[in-house]
Amino acid sequence: MTDHTTTGDFGAASTADDVLAGADLGGRTVVVTGGYSGVGLAATRALARAGARIVVPARRPDVARRELADVEGAEVEWLDLADLGSVRMFAERFRRDHRALDILIANAAIMACPETRVGPGWEAQFAVNHLGHYALTSLLWPALTAAGRARVVSVSSGYDQNWGIRWDDVSFERGYDKWAAYGQSKLANILFARHLDKVGRMRGVHAFSVYPGWIRTPLQRHLTAGEMVAAGWIDADGNPAPGLFRTAEQGAASLVWAATSPLLDEHGGDYCADCRISPNGPPDSDEAARLWALSARLTGLDVAAPDSRRNS
Repeated sequence: MTDHTTTGDFGAASTADDVLAGADLGGRTVVVTGGYSGVGLAATRALARAGARIVVPARRPDVARRELADVEGAEVEWLDLADLGSVRMFAERFRRDHRALDILIANAAIMACPETRVGPGWEAQFAVNHLGHYALTSLLWPALTAAGRARVVSVSSGYDQNWGIRWDDVSFERGYDKWAAYGQSKLANILFARHLDKVGRMRGVHAFSVYPGWIRTPLQRHLTAGEMVAAGWIDADGNPAPGLFRTAEQGAASLVWAATSPLLDEHGGDYCADCRISPNGPPDSDEAARLWALSARLTGLDVAAPDSRRNS
């Protein structure tokens, strides 16, 4: 990749266009889930301006096509991350039309939603935010490894040491807590990238997790104004708390930095924020491998298995 990030000192105020200034991503193919809203849309626009060919999987393809109508090099395909059959169909279409995948940005997410069951009874936040992306990565594995040097960026949130995986009740069948479920799914995003890098580095696939920062996007659609006021995010008139939120373009900076920066060529599995590797992620443990094994069991997919051809 073009060395376009070693000459600037990027941080919280940088935008995705700042990070990609002077970059030539022509010939690169990128998949951005949720790439038609919020930070995903900002990342899609910046990557397209740098010359990449972008595929945006969307649960609402009509909406996605309207939002991306002016983005040259972007195409929209239907995908519902809560439905493994849909994930498989998307991956089959992608692999039919594209030999290789250079960058996968696993960005789509839901947050603090009412208790919802999908698939075989999975809790929706864990299913969409983690299992859907785990399955998508597994099914796109032949395209990722064909790229020679590929990156997977798993979009998480600001790590909280109180987050945990409810190993004996991952679907919250014994008492649903929307914030605990969200935290579990975001921790899963970090652990997924950590183990995926170990699995993929010998095949040229590196993975990173990213915290984009506080951003007002449709991700907050399940929250009431009262909840956001109580949390200190907005005031009683709906105005955002001063200095708390950054723009979608600023949030997307860390996504595209993790996806393209040559500074990361010798790294992998790291948790990133503000366009740098952050020391604030979870400590190393066996939880990443444990989550991988659980995800493989739940989805029936495992690119780390001795014969991973069964995943294709």
